[in-house]
Amino acid sequence: MDAFGDLFRGVRADGALFGRTVLTSPWALRFVDGASLTMCTMINGSGWLISADGERTHIPPRGTVIVRGPAPFEIVDDPTRVIDDALDIRCATTCSSTLGDGDSAMVVGAYTFERGVGRRLLAALPPVIVAPEECNEGDDAVLRFIAEEAAADRPGQQVVLDRLLDWLLVCTLRAWFDRPGGDPPAWYQAQGDPVVGQALRALHSDPARTWTVASLASEAGVSRAALAKRFTALVGEPPLTYLTGWRMDLAADLLAEPGSTVAAVARRVGYADGFAFSAAFKRVRGIAPSALR
Repeated sequence: MDAFGDLFRGVRADGALFGRTVLTSPWALRFVDGASLTMCTMINGSGWLISADGERTHIPPRGTVIVRGPAPFEIVDDPTRVIDDALDIRCATTCSSTLGDGDSAMVVGAYTFERGVGRRLLAALPPVIVAPEECNEGDDAVLRFIAEEAAADRPGQQVVLDRLLDWLLVCTLRAWFDRPGGDPPAWYQAQGDPVVGQALRALHSDPARTWTVASLASEAGVSRAALAKRFTALVGEPPLTYLTGWRMDLAADLLAEPGSTVAAVARRVGYADGFAFSAAFKRVRGIAPSALR
């Protein structure tokens, strides 16, 4: 498992709201549910996103924007029009199956995650992302299927839409990080390094293992000193500091699971006892695991 892919194990769209809205001009939608991330894709027509600070972002036909919450925002057909009757939306609850001439159609999905692994993803994102053009190339069939599935009432619909939303989110963010002139987080760039990338994959594949810099260097095929220097330079922190932070993110999500205990979570993230784990968790997250749970 790589560092980017591992983020999405805790950011699945299980039960995420997903809707399709057909809009006839003039239209304005106000998104007020405060989701951690909201994704909007124009299936037909185009629109404008107006963020809480008034910044305007054009959404082209078949374009996708991702908005980092929780601040409300609006999507409108004409940003110059005064909005006095915008429809409050909690992830696009209005659905229709037909499009008229001049209509716009949009699918909207929302994620809510603030506790553990998802927080790391949010920290790597700007307030608004407009998907690079290459995200849309060849995706017409998929976008049509998403729109048709969202408008239908069929067995397993929520599961299908959740997985399609996962796919769209991952592809959009990967294209965003990989775009020319982009500014991806250090850990994302470091994955491409032959030494540090191997070390990151090892840590993410088995975070509960009793890692040392020496054992990690052996996995990467370099000396202990070489790994420590290169890892810190590319990732921005030493390898074991990175590991501790990742373990605490995993633990924060595990603590939310029904029936979890501090001792059980400690073992799952590589600590022999709950006392050592609790001390590390409080040092990193500023709160005791029992209080978070």
